[in-house]
Amino acid sequence: MFKWSLVPITGLAVEHLILATPTVSTMVINVLAFLSFIIAFQAFSDYRRRRGIPYPPGPRPLPIIGNIFDIPKENSWLAYTKFSKEYGNILSFHIFGRVIVVLNTVKATKDLLEKHGDIYSDRPVIPFYEMAGWQWALPMARYSDPWRLGRKLLDRGLRAGVAVAYRPMQQAKARLLLTRLLATPHEWEAHIELMQGELILAMAYGYEPRGRDDRKIDVSRRVAKMGSETALPSDLLVNGLPFLRHIPEWLSWFSYKPLARIGHDLGMEMMNEPIRFVRESMVNGTARPSLALENLQESEKLDGPEREKAEKVITETLASIFAAGADTTVSAMMSFILAVLLRPDLQKKAQEELDAVTGRERLPTFDDRQRLPLIDAMCKEVTRWMPVTPLGLPHASTEDNVYEGFFIPKGALVIGNTWAILHDSATYPEPNIFKPERFLKSDGSSRDDPTLTSAFGFGKRICPGRHFAEATLFIVIASMLSVFNIEKRPGSDGGLPFSYSYTGSILSRPNSFPCSITPRDKLADELVTEDEDGP
Repeated sequence: MFKWSLVPITGLAVEHLILATPTVSTMVINVLAFLSFIIAFQAFSDYRRRRGIPYPPGPRPLPIIGNIFDIPKENSWLAYTKFSKEYGNILSFHIFGRVIVVLNTVKATKDLLEKHGDIYSDRPVIPFYEMAGWQWALPMARYSDPWRLGRKLLDRGLRAGVAVAYRPMQQAKARLLLTRLLATPHEWEAHIELMQGELILAMAYGYEPRGRDDRKIDVSRRVAKMGSETALPSDLLVNGLPFLRHIPEWLSWFSYKPLARIGHDLGMEMMNEPIRFVRESMVNGTARPSLALENLQESEKLDGPEREKAEKVITETLASIFAAGADTTVSAMMSFILAVLLRPDLQKKAQEELDAVTGRERLPTFDDRQRLPLIDAMCKEVTRWMPVTPLGLPHASTEDNVYEGFFIPKGALVIGNTWAILHDSATYPEPNIFKPERFLKSDGSSRDDPTLTSAFGFGKRICPGRHFAEATLFIVIASMLSVFNIEKRPGSDGGLPFSYSYTGSILSRPNSFPCSITPRDKLADELVTEDEDGP
């Protein structure tokens, strides 16, 4: 009797099996014939659908699995950029029958994701997100009425004119960061993470965390990390083979249900606990100004189902802010510190600029920004040099489309390769070098660059919190450079060993690296102390 084995079957073993077992031989031949028929039928159907129009070029896909081995899980934007040099600026990849189109130029992203936003403003179905019950997450939500309501709430609360109202809070949190860095500079990464968590919680819910171990901050980080690592077909097999969602949990090697359950529970906690805090604060009269308070008060004017609908949108939208903002700005701040280590000459120039404006009699404020062109240019270069979301977030086409002679099918993932756009040597010479000077005019004033908006997404899906994020980055950079010297940490042998790396799928963040953050002098220490004491 024939017995199944889990031992991998080599070509030689298959040949032996076929020769030794006629029944099995027939079965194998039939299976191969059936698979060949399916592949041929799919290829023929696909060709008819495309009317012979080719897909964008790219590496030749393997049968069934496609290009799954061509797309690395980590730093895939680098692979896409490399492929563009071989195949062209518009690429296509296939994973288990799903088409991925990658756009590597400003022109292509504007033509498709902006000018044809009616076709390309949807998001793809993400099987793992559905398993975890994360359909509420606005950044990856389908283009629908609930999404439009949530986006309207964010645009109203975070647009450029309104974002100015958050500056006193951002400035206060930046000052608190300086105090913490003076006390324990070696914990700089944790201090930055805490500051960002405090900012998002204060802005969205009027909540003050209880230190770095606050449960609400911890949950948001975990959800953000899981979300950024499970969104693409190349991240999890279930995203390419959705039927795997039905694998029972007792098949632990193949089932995604345990991971999805963890994601669901964390997501529900992150979504419900902060808004519960606001409602309780409203009842006892201690609620602080926040987006949640403002919108919940507005919803009280509604009745019945309309009020329930509005409160659901508020709850889900604010949780989306919480998740999206938990780690993105932290990554940008870490890239700034890394850039200063790589180009210490810029630190001295920036400090001279700051000293000329503040007279070293006070700490910088937002009112100083126009007179700090180098600091402003450094903020822009951080955004360009190491974009936080190098591939943006994937769009999805809602109908078949032809662009520049290439077929883009309905349901395709369409990715704007922000990294390739912001590292185009024709636009940004020596793109891998941190050079804020590229954003300065000949007279030393700051130069605007509309291409930089690529770092925040495209079209109708551009990040609504970009004004808040840019302001946070400015005040933190200006404040830190006015007080501290950021330097490489000396090695035990007297040298200065230093290396760095970035990892990520959707979100790119530098891996932890050593550095030394010390007060510039005694006056710097006094500036922080005096500011902490207040007038």
